[in-house]
Formats: sequence, structure tokens, C-alpha cells
Amino acid sequence: MKKNIMKMESHKKDKISIPGFADIEDEEHENLPVTKSSKKCGGFQSFGLSYNVLKGVLKRGYKIPTPIQRKTIPLVLEGRDVVAMARTGSGKTACFLIPLLEKLKQRTAKAGARALILTPTRELALQTLKFLKDLGKFMDLKAAVILGGDSMDEQFAAIHGNPDIIVATPGRFLHVCIEMDLKLTSITYVVFDEADRLFEMGLEEQLSEITARLPDSRQTVLFSATLPKVLVEFAKAGLSDPVLIRLDVETKIPKELELFFISVRHNERLASLLVLLKSCIDLEQQTIIFAATKHHVEYIHMILDKVGIENTYIYSNLDPSARKIHTAKFASGKVKVLVVTDVAARGIDIPMLDNVINYNFPMKPKLFVHRVGRCARAGRLGKAYSLVGPDEYAHFLDLNLFLGTSVSLCTLQNKEGNLGIIPQHLLEEQQSYLINLHEIHSDLVNFRKVSENGYQHYLRTRPVASTDSNKKVKDIPFQNCTIHPLFRNLGEAIEEERQEIMDKMKLYRPHGTIFEICGKTKSDEYLTMKAKRALHKDKIVEHHIKKEERLSELNFSGDKHTTTLVSSSQKDIDEAFQDVILPKKRKIKDLYKKSVKKLKKDENYIPYNSADRHTEEGLAVNQFQNEAVDAQLDIVGDSSEMMHISKQLKKWDRKKKRMVGVESKTAGKIRTESGVWIPKTYKSDRYSQWKEKTKADENNDNEDEDDNNRSSNKGPSVGLRTHWARHNEKVKQKQRKSEIKTPNEILKARKIAAKNKRKNTRKGKKGKKRTRK
Repeated sequence: MKKNIMKMESHKKDKISIPGFADIEDEEHENLPVTKSSKKCGGFQSFGLSYNVLKGVLKRGYKIPTPIQRKTIPLVLEGRDVVAMARTGSGKTACFLIPLLEKLKQRTAKAGARALILTPTRELALQTLKFLKDLGKFMDLKAAVILGGDSMDEQFAAIHGNPDIIVATPGRFLHVCIEMDLKLTSITYVVFDEADRLFEMGLEEQLSEITARLPDSRQTVLFSATLPKVLVEFAKAGLSDPVLIRLDVETKIPKELELFFISVRHNERLASLLVLLKSCIDLEQQTIIFAATKHHVEYIHMILDKVGIENTYIYSNLDPSARKIHTAKFASGKVKVLVVTDVAARGIDIPMLDNVINYNFPMKPKLFVHRVGRCARAGRLGKAYSLVGPDEYAHFLDLNLFLGTSVSLCTLQNKEGNLGIIPQHLLEEQQSYLINLHEIHSDLVNFRKVSENGYQHYLRTRPVASTDSNKKVKDIPFQNCTIHPLFRNLGEAIEEERQEIMDKMKLYRPHGTIFEICGKTKSDEYLTMKAKRALHKDKIVEHHIKKEERLSELNFSGDKHTTTLVSSSQKDIDEAFQDVILPKKRKIKDLYKKSVKKLKKDENYIPYNSADRHTEEGLAVNQFQNEAVDAQLDIVGDSSEMMHISKQLKKWDRKKKRMVGVESKTAGKIRTESGVWIPKTYKSDRYSQWKEKTKADENNDNEDEDDNNRSSNKGPSVGLRTHWARHNEKVKQKQRKSEIKTPNEILKARKIAAKNKRKNTRKGKKGKKRTRK
């Protein structure tokens, strides 16, 4: 029994789960009855899905459900009406598609459509249809898409084909319903995806009409990023006893916090910081500046001192008493600017903070929330300024994906974007001032070199952004950014016009090459380029069309989305929803209450563990270890020593495709009296178990101990004066066999004996044959 438990534990440790993705080994075993396998604990198998649905989910590459999927899918499978709030990229599409496939199971051609999915945009509908086909790859179900702009004849034919699932936009679907006089009595499952967006687009009447045509016995699932009052009223009227799931409460940035993202070049980052401090921020307000390393902190501190801005600084290697003094200066208001690193900022809590500046963009979205969350507290207003360099664009996209927002560039067509640049005349003014400072003070040059070297070291230890963000960076025209709205009223009208002319010149692309523009019309170069352009005309046009389509699909350069709906109050939510599921907030004391419980160990006590204990632990959803790993905040060290240590304590994980932390050298070890670290397994209860098993006499043990002590007092070096003598003695001790053999040694000896016996019998048979011949 003990061996089986150890095997199960080692098997669980070998498999490392990656949320949202499966391993190649899993696809090889997908034909096995996985619903009974303890190997896949905590995955989609725990939902009790049918074989074909589960096979499609695993084939798609999904392995472990996300938090919103864990909460939503069981409730939808029970038949409850659900209103779920989740951000983009949290896996909400699978929340309604997996239960949909489980409920429909197989095709019924004569029954008509049984499921309806309504989405606000054409692109989202096509994306949902593609995902539905991937998940339902092994299901015999038929789906149709009804979109505005497509041929209605083809849509009529699709409806006549009696599809099981209809994915549609509300306007065109209502049009088809009225045209065909459709009876939607067979529909039992309805999904409203991006419901707040549906109401913002003014589709409330269409939705109400479609809902009126649906049967009362339907099940409704509604997903939304926000919860406006219109949506609460719609849920109250159209849903029966709905459950509200809100898992995005903790990850939201407060509404009172304004975010400003500024695109800068690497060599103009310090000048951009001075522009912000002098032009945009009131120096009477408290401001924290986050830098990457301690060398940046010292360099920025010296520059601000030379400029005349009173400031203080903190980093991890600073003396504790100095850190305490500097923090007290800033907290009391004597100094208004504080320059820190992420490592040093962990224990700082400034309740009256007004501004946060990210001098170096944070490497992880959670770290960004950790930084900017220090201001705009308790209803106060706050501002967060972030300088984004070319090597940080991918991390910037990761942040927008995490927050569920879209990237809107400040361009000549869209002047109200959230990513722009600083006017050139403001940058040039501060840049020339910095050049003069470095010429006067030679120590600044040395600090600048040290900070540049530190930044190169920081880049080597900084976590890499996601693969999708690195791919999308190439398709987004960040070079087309114009002046940020924050600086538009700071300059003169002449400077603004000059900047616009410069932006137009920068974006200008001639229709011909240098051979066509500068060459003569009858020259060979001109005629060759003209012929070449005419030959590839179709490919050039196709390339430009694909480029525009790719930009529209990415939706990175669109207008900034603003919510026009009235937000709902807590009273409205309480009246509409009886059951509200929120993220669990448990204290550390509560988590350890069960383990602190002491059990009485007396003569009559028999310890007991259930046979399926390990299986139940694997299937448990809320485990402290798993939640702690998800909630951890990895921060790169701010000094070269800490960066080197963090790099040493990491290894490449082939399954996660990234560097992961490893246990330190002293983990799992104990220190002896001599100061040597040995494995913790050496100090166990095996000796007491052996004594109880063998019933050894204590007097004999004491005599043996005395003999051992006498022999040990003589020392191993007595009589063994040379190196080779001591070496030979060690070899002899290794060759000595113990009188008591373990079961494994006995089994191994028996196997060797049987093998030798078979060899001897074969040799004997061969010898007899030779003698006969």
C-alpha cells in the first residue's frame, strides 16, 4: 500500500499542468477511457462530459479549465440561467460552447434549431463559429451563421437545412425571422455574448423582439464585461432565477485612475521623464517613479537633484536605517518625489499618493496593477504615466489583453488614442539641457554608463512577453503615433502645426520607386520598373488589402471605446440576482485551521486514510498550493547580485516553454551539528519502526554502542598512515556484504541466479550436440 501511494505521488509530480494547453502525450492517449483516469485530475474530466465532447476539447489543446470555466460550466450543465462577467482572454467562449455541445449531443434534422448564439459583431460571430467547429469536431451537429451583409438567399437555404445551432448578429437574424415567419419554439439554449456591447449598439429593441419569440422553457446564458442597469433589467425580465458570477472584481483598475501611455525612444527616456515632471505633474503632489534597477534609481536621483526637483530614493541594497529615513521623508510630505525599484516598493504604502510614473514599463500585467494600484485609493483621483519603448511594445499588448482593453494609437485620424508621443520641441529642450549637465558634471557620465550596463543585464533576466503579443507587434504601426492628447494644449499653435506637417511627412509613401521618380521617362530603368509594376499589379493590390484586413481584425487602431450606458447600483443587482458568486477571500489563518488540529495518539488510536485520498486531492478545485502559485508576483532583482541569483535559481521548463524557479540547494535538507547540509530523509522514523519490528533487546543495543564507541575512539587513521592504505580499506568496506539483505537485493540475486542457470543449461545442450557429432 505504501509503495502504491509513493508511485501515485511521484506520478503526479512528474506531470506539470499548464492552464489552457495539453501535452503531446495526452493526445496519444485520447482514445482511452479518460473519464476514469486519475492522471487527468482537475481537468475537464471532472465536469462529467460525454466522450465525443471531451475528445474535441482535448484535441483542441485545452487541458485545465480557467477560473471562469470552473464556476460557469457546472451551473450551465445543471440548467441554471447564468450571467457571467469576465474579461477578454479568460476563456468565456468555451463556457457556453462546451455545455451547448453536451446538451445537444447528436443531430436531429427534423426538430429545427435548438441553440442560438447572438454576438454584437460579424468578426466575433465568425470567430465563435470557427471555435464551435473545432470543439464539435467529433459531434454530428450542423451549424449555420446569419450575418448582415451576406446573401439572404444563402441564409434562407441554411435555415431550411434545419441546423442544430445558429450563430447570428441580432439585426440580420430578426430580419430573417420576420421574412420567414420563423417559429423558434424548438430553441432550448440561448447565448448573449458581449451583452453590454449589444445594448450599447442600440439593439435593445431587436433583442426584446427575439426574446419574445423564444419559448419560456429556454435556458439563457449571458456574458458581459460590465454590468449596466439596462442589462440588469433585461436579466430580471428575461431570465428565470439567474446566477451572477463575478470573478473580475479584484483584477479591475479603479475608475478614478487615469492611465497615460507614452511612446518614447530609448535615448529620450530621461528627457521624457523631465517633460512629465515639469509640464504635466504638479510638484506639490506626491509622485512615485518606478525604475528597473538600483543603478537607474541612483542615476535618476542625481539628475533630479541637479535639475532642482527635491526627491529621495529607495532600493533593496540600501541600508535599513537609510530606507526608513527616506520613506519617512516621503510619507510626511517633506519630499514630493520618490524613486524606487519594484523590490523596494513592496512594503511601502502611501495612502495619499497622487501620481505613479513607470520609467521602465513593467514586465508583467500583475506587476503593473501592483504599481498603479498604490494611487487612486479610497475614492481619491489618481494618474499613472507609463513610458513605453520599442522593446516593451509586446509587454504593453499583454497588459491590454489582461485588462480587456484595446490599443488605440494616437494618429492623424484618431486624435483621442491612449498611446502617443511627446512633442518634439519639448523633448529637444530637455535633451539639450541634459547634454549640458553631463558636460559640466563628469560623475553623471559614469552613472549613465553604469545604468546602461545594468539595463542590458536587466533585459537578460526580464521575462519574455507572450508569443501572440510578439507576433502582433509586427503588424501594428507604432511608428505612426502622433502627439498624445496630454500634451496637445501645452505647446503653441505654430508648434502643433509644425508637428502635424512632420507627421504627414513621416507617413508619406511615394507611389513610385527612385528609378521612376528621378529617372527619365525613356530610360531603361524607368521602363523596366514600369513593366515590373504592371506585371505584379494584382499582387500589390492584394497585399494592401490583406494588410488592411489584418489591421481591422486585430482591432488595435480603432477609436477608443467608451461606455454610454448607465451603470447599475448594488440595489438593482440584489433585486435581480439571488445567487452571486464572487472570488473567495480567505485568510491565511483559516487555510491552516484544519492542519493545526491535533489528534490524540494513544494505544487504541488507528490512523486511517481513504483509498481514493490522492484522487480526491487531485480533483480538488480550490487548493492553497495552486492558488498561491497563481497569485505569486515574480519581480526581477534591482541589483546585479540579485539578478545573478535569480538566474541561477531558474531552469528551462520544456512543457511551459519558459524559465521556471527551482528549489534552492538547502531546500529539503537539514543542518547537522557539524554544519553540513544533508537530505531531510536521513532523519526519519525508520529506526524506531525497526526496533518495534525486531523487538531488539535494549541491553544488547547498549553493549553494541559501547563497542562501537571504543572502536571509533581509535580513529580510522590508526595503522593506515599512507593514502593508498586508507583507499584500500574503504574499498574493502564497500565490498563487505551485510548479513541482513533487503527484499530487493534478494529478488535481484534470484534473478541473476536464474539467468546463470539458463546460460549453463544452454552451454550443456551445445556440448552434448558436439559430442554426438
